[in-house]
Amino acid sequence: MDDVTAARTVIEEYVAACTARSVERLRAIFHQEARMSGYLMGQCLVGSPQPFYDAVAGAPAETGAYRAQITDVAVTGQVASVTLEEQGFLGLSFTDYFHLVRIDGRWWIVSKTFTTR
Repeated sequence: MDDVTAARTVIEEYVAACTARSVERLRAIFHQEARMSGYLMGQCLVGSPQPFYDAVAGAPAETGAYRAQITDVAVTGQVASVTLEEQGFLGLSFTDYFHLVRIDGRWWIVSKTFTTR
């Protein structure tokens, strides 16, 4: 699998995990020291993904309103950047910028920067 496809696959798993409301699957793709920062309805949040995991764990089942599309993937050596547009996730729409790092041959999400639209 080429690097662009491998990075894209990680974010496709992110979308699948969000659809399934699976914190376990999300934890499997985020590095244990990952950071998550951005704006949620105008409020700036900076920290670990734990509040995101908590929100996903407490969310009702997905109703079919959630849509997500990868709009950009860039890979340079051992790092990658992926942009994801989400609609209807927990009732909101987001633009997400993921940064991935390949460690021992495996791609991990090390940061997610987001904003609601």
